[in-house]
Amino acid sequence: MKLSHFLMPTMKEQPAEADTKAHGLMLRAGLIRRLTAGVHSFLPLGWRVIKKIEQIIREEQNRFDSQEINMPVLNPRELWDETNRWTEFGDVLFRLKDRRDRDLCLGPTHEEVITDLARSFVSSYRELPQTWYQIQTKFRDEARPRAGVVRGRQFIMMDAYSMDYTQDGLDKSYDNQRIIYERIYKRCGLDYTIVGASSGLMGGTGSEEFMLMTPDGEDTIITCSGCGYSANSEVAESRLLVESEVVENPPEPEEVHTPDTRTIDSVSEFLNVRPMDLMKSLLVMADGDKPLLALIRGDQDANETKLMTAIGSEFRPMEPHEIQDLTGAEPGFIGPIGWKKKPRIIVDKSIIEGASYITGANKDHYHLKNAVAGRDFPMEEIVDFRIVSDGERCPNCDSKIKISRAIELGHIFKLGTKYSKLMKAEYTDSKGGDYPIIMGCYGIGLERIMSGAIDLHSDENGICWPASLAPFDFSIISLMQSESGIMEKAEEIYDKLTGLGLDVLWDNREYNPGVKFKDADLIGIPIHLIIGKSFLKDGTVELKNRKTQERRTIKPEVAVEEMIKLRHEMLNELKESVDLMK
Repeated sequence: MKLSHFLMPTMKEQPAEADTKAHGLMLRAGLIRRLTAGVHSFLPLGWRVIKKIEQIIREEQNRFDSQEINMPVLNPRELWDETNRWTEFGDVLFRLKDRRDRDLCLGPTHEEVITDLARSFVSSYRELPQTWYQIQTKFRDEARPRAGVVRGRQFIMMDAYSMDYTQDGLDKSYDNQRIIYERIYKRCGLDYTIVGASSGLMGGTGSEEFMLMTPDGEDTIITCSGCGYSANSEVAESRLLVESEVVENPPEPEEVHTPDTRTIDSVSEFLNVRPMDLMKSLLVMADGDKPLLALIRGDQDANETKLMTAIGSEFRPMEPHEIQDLTGAEPGFIGPIGWKKKPRIIVDKSIIEGASYITGANKDHYHLKNAVAGRDFPMEEIVDFRIVSDGERCPNCDSKIKISRAIELGHIFKLGTKYSKLMKAEYTDSKGGDYPIIMGCYGIGLERIMSGAIDLHSDENGICWPASLAPFDFSIISLMQSESGIMEKAEEIYDKLTGLGLDVLWDNREYNPGVKFKDADLIGIPIHLIIGKSFLKDGTVELKNRKTQERRTIKPEVAVEEMIKLRHEMLNELKESVDLMK
């Protein structure tokens, strides 16, 4: 491809809309262009990278006999009603009506459609296992799109689905996808950490995320260097540095006047106690319109995702008037003691049975001292829903944990029979019994791989693409083009490389050398061949490694051979990291 006829609108400066390093480089290098919030066009360079990622994904999925399919983006409401996710997905789901007033949605994921296919075509255990996958555009109406293509409202995803008739079969399918994902990321030149994760709206019996550590990440990851424990903050646990102490022979609860003290800080200051001596009472509406009281130690905060998992449904904080109607007290004076009809109560693990706390008295401007957990209020549902803090102790080995930011590259789930039971996707076993198909689902964000690669492989001058993802294999930069022999030699080498089926971008523009060099470094093609001053001086050309900036002078006669050799070395580095998995 000759750059004089190639769409590559580069920018000198970081655009104001860029909110991460990778986002800025995508815009500056002319990979993408924003259309509206969370929606981008891929320009030729960016689309070439996406196609390279697709190729790697297909090769690795096909290596394990996965079968590629394509499912509709438009989904009828009826399928989503079968799993109740038409309601559960809430505002994230793009909804529309056709001309006959039928409800449809734009698929954010395809569990319902794949389960419908399975119940249509799988009837016997002899037809299992199966793994089907697609690479397709998805839609989610994100409240706060960010980081360019990382959290968009329209994105490209590889979603795979496995179907088995035994739990062992699911475990094997899941492990196969785990291996596939690792091979994909290694071939893309990505470092990753596998962490335990929340299954969220996908449901199922367990899941893991593949994370790229980066300061620009939107996720929070907890890791332990002592034992290797790692988890997303949405499921991570830790040990508190200081735990509440069990009280021997505690007195009965005592009502104390606490005028206008509605916060943990104001109550602890007024009563001259530590925040950890208090207990927060969080009143929410769960599972539609059912009140629920969540209790947590005063110096801790609730993680909404962990709390949702503990509750088993989505929830919302109760409005002040709802709290007043239910308890007779204002927010800030609520507690678990003295209810006429107790709501469901969930207690965080930071509350220790037998320890004494200060809590709201369900009476305006009053609190209760000496509220003993397990004596004065029930400890029946004890779960972990607090936010883990840096420096706390690992739940497994007691070493210090570390909190880092990360980008989610992919997510794998053991769905079990959640969808097959609801949608009656069954197989017949060898004895004639009918059972729900045991399923798994596995998702990779292609734009996230692109963004992660840029984040990991870039410097002050621009992108340094891994050879496996580069939009072109080589960049030829011809300088002093009016001088005799320059263009002829550039075209000769260009023709030889393209004749071998290699992708070459030849910068044949009538620009000064500084502009050409800056653009070449910015777009990050891994190998540059410079034909200019040295060619006029002694008939040589320069071979440059974009990542290391190393340059060496070679004869034009061996240029093609040396360029291919350097590319093979770069690809072999990636291949060796994959081979180490064996």
